[in-house]
Amino acid sequence: MRVPPSLLPALLLASLTVTSLAACSSPDTPAGATPAGDTAPAAPAPSAAPPAADLPAPAGVLPAPEQREPSPKASPTASSASPAAGPSPAAPDANAAGRHRDPGAVDVVVNKKRPLAPLDFAPAGLRLPDVAIATDNALLRQDTAAAVEAMFAAAAQDGVQLVLVSGYRSFSNQESTYAYWVNQYGDAAGADTVSARPGYSEHQTGLAFDIGQADGACTLVSCFAETAAARWAAEHAAEYGIILRYPLGANGVTGFSAEPWHFRFVGRDVSLAMDAAGTATLEEHFGLPPAPSY
Repeated sequence: MRVPPSLLPALLLASLTVTSLAACSSPDTPAGATPAGDTAPAAPAPSAAPPAADLPAPAGVLPAPEQREPSPKASPTASSASPAAGPSPAAPDANAAGRHRDPGAVDVVVNKKRPLAPLDFAPAGLRLPDVAIATDNALLRQDTAAAVEAMFAAAAQDGVQLVLVSGYRSFSNQESTYAYWVNQYGDAAGADTVSARPGYSEHQTGLAFDIGQADGACTLVSCFAETAAARWAAEHAAEYGIILRYPLGANGVTGFSAEPWHFRFVGRDVSLAMDAAGTATLEEHFGLPPAPSY
């Protein structure tokens, strides 16, 4: 997710030394660094450091935006370079609108049309998973932490070294981060292209998390999609009740640009059903309307 540039030195150092924290012994070698996701416009250079959120992009590398309004340029087309499209989205279920809103439930859906209720919701029982962690901003719910531990261990057995980049973000943290981007862009419309409004972020549920590769390659930028870590996670996450939440080509449904590092725990029933059906998003799986904007 999009984060303050001021965190770069310390977090890059943490990422480079993460193998000393991991149960695994060595990082895997990343694939090519050709961007696979949507390309974002460069953000204005920040003038002051906002509160900590997640790991920033390496210096000189254009970051993929955290959450961006879809535009005609970014919208998927039949000739897109993305993988073959899955089934057409099902028509929204009028009876589903009131479902999947409990912020403490594993099936909650949070997007630009579905804020948390209450907005300042905070999950109970957060803990740090026993995995390689690049920052101290990596608390997760108990069920999510256990799933992350199982997934990271399986990846290590396959020779892929994953690192947890970020997890839970509080409402107050999101307030400060969003306010920072409003200040940088000069208005809320600009901030909405790169940051979630407070109360609208999946990270606030404790169910969402960002991953990286242990060597720090392409952390939180679109070229991460081409790394061994991203490819392994996209292929195997469903086995652990986890989905890639913002896949390439789905921004017209989720409202967010492709984020090959942003995963979400939903439970094995949901993840395996989505995988079997080739359904890309929670909105489509639950018959909810698209949420391209607030």
